[in-house]
Amino acid sequence: MAGGLYFNSDFFKFLTELKMNNNREWFTANKSRYIAEVRNPCLDFIRDFAPHLEKISRHYVADARPSGGSLFRIYRDARFSKDKSPYKTMAGIHFRHEMAKDAHAPGFYLHLEPGNVFAGTGIWHPERETLHRIREAIATHPKRWKAILADKKFKATHKLWGESLVRPPAGFDPDHPLIEDLKRKDFVSIAELSEKDVRSIDFIDQFARLCQTSSPLTKFLTVSLDLRW
Repeated sequence: MAGGLYFNSDFFKFLTELKMNNNREWFTANKSRYIAEVRNPCLDFIRDFAPHLEKISRHYVADARPSGGSLFRIYRDARFSKDKSPYKTMAGIHFRHEMAKDAHAPGFYLHLEPGNVFAGTGIWHPERETLHRIREAIATHPKRWKAILADKKFKATHKLWGESLVRPPAGFDPDHPLIEDLKRKDFVSIAELSEKDVRSIDFIDQFARLCQTSSPLTKFLTVSLDLRW
């Protein structure tokens, strides 16, 4: 599909119905709908976003494989959860760094869920060592970090999101002027969207602009982890 409409009303209708019928019997009976109305449009979007992503960083990957690529699998890992629902009722697309092994690495993200749509940038729940390196980079380069967050275009579209520690992290000055950012456990920014936004024919361009605007944050995180930008 080289541009155009990717996510129509059938896309969100299927996810709404899945939420009301989150069981294997219903999904098996409607799997062809999932493939046609949800999976394939996501894969088309991933494939067509590749040239946009390359303009931001050639070290981030748009992988349009049905399994193991940029599209999160529909199946939930419910082994350690009280919620045993077998399926996710949203679609998640994550454009990761070429060196990343999983979702816990810097990247650009698109969350598609009825009533909850947003674009994300950054790193969610990084491992302990990764988290420490990011905090060290913020403490070492405070002006650079503050300039990213103070950018007018960034502030107009994005907000920082995620969990934080209650107390300052070990090894960092509790009186550091950026202590609230150093307490963060997630370094993610999100730009809220609507179903109407993603159902427009120029959405891929809108998403590309959001990624470009937030790319200084992702670049900071990438360089902090000694990855190529």
